[in-house]
Amino acid sequence: MGEFTIVGLRVVREAARCGSFSTAAENLGYTQSAVSRQIALMEQAAGRVLFERHARGVRATEAGRIVLRHAETVLGGLGSARQELDELSARPPVTLRVGAFSTAMAALVPRAVAATAPRLARIPLREGTSPRLISAVARGRLDVAVVTETGNLPVDAEIEPLLDEPLLIAVSPDHALAGRASVTPAQLRGQRWIAGSTEVSSTLLGAWRDATWEPEIAFVARDWFAKLGLVAAGMGSTVVPAIAVPVLPPGIALIRVDHPAAVRTTSVVYRGADSATPRQLFIEALRDAAADLATEVRQRLR
Repeated sequence: MGEFTIVGLRVVREAARCGSFSTAAENLGYTQSAVSRQIALMEQAAGRVLFERHARGVRATEAGRIVLRHAETVLGGLGSARQELDELSARPPVTLRVGAFSTAMAALVPRAVAATAPRLARIPLREGTSPRLISAVARGRLDVAVVTETGNLPVDAEIEPLLDEPLLIAVSPDHALAGRASVTPAQLRGQRWIAGSTEVSSTLLGAWRDATWEPEIAFVARDWFAKLGLVAAGMGSTVVPAIAVPVLPPGIALIRVDHPAAVRTTSVVYRGADSATPRQLFIEALRDAAADLATEVRQRLR
């Protein structure tokens, strides 16, 4: 027994509509012998005669009417699929404007972009500090922002935590603290630090230090590659958020800080409570990427 085919079902439908194989052939642009061949193949697939042949034309048998009913369903569904695909091609490209702080732009956001790029035509990216990104969301210049600070949120803003990441100390492999699983802030008091600013309160050092000591910032470097290069050369230590662990170069040892404040929350901010499809698609991808990153960090720090 053969198989039903789309071409064969289309021929069956047209022959039943016209009551004539020759008229069906003319309407479909086929030869009459091609139509007869398709009808024969469909009768072979059905295991039944589908048409009664008469001198003035053809008429569907009971088996033919069964096949015709299902042919209408199949061909109608294919027609709907074609219409939806044509409408999809006619839609304007979907653009989602995404902002993130530097380490999220290096590790978290690229994974979400890769997961959603086939569904979104354009994903312009903007890197910046959390306050600037939140301001851009408030002014409608960004659709989504990945941030670590959540002050001055717009009234209609929604915020969703993605992950709580530990702050880690990065040192060279031959550093005196290398090999430790964790250290207390007191054990770090004699360290020379590499930070993005001389203002300690504006750096990750400010998360867990207290008023009894002031960290010695030996080098100021805003670029992460510069910081890590200095660390690898043994010129000091720096604080690294766990979100950056998967993209760190080799030759860097990581140590946990044993302090409750040595944790940073990464969140996604957007305006409005509606579930806009492109935005929601990207946020779901961010959730998945954050979960994967958290697993990778736990494995690295074992």
